[in-house]
Amino acid sequence: MTNSKHEDIYNIIGQNIRKYRKLRGYTQHSLSEALLLSESFIGKLESKTHQTLSIDTLKLIADFLDVDIKRFFDEN
Repeated sequence: MTNSKHEDIYNIIGQNIRKYRKLRGYTQHSLSEALLLSESFIGKLESKTHQTLSIDTLKLIADFLDVDIKRFFDEN
């Protein structure tokens, strides 16, 4: 995977985390507190800043937001 595509998938995931977080009525702060993650980590996930995360953490976020983890990979 080229570096550009590598960064693109993280941006897609981050945009989708933001979308579902907002749909559920959570702020970055409230999500970070509920999941015991730092607010800056959530912020970096949702921004253009390249932030990696584990599948376990992605699953934790998906479960909390009641979203099928596959939705985080949707490009639309």
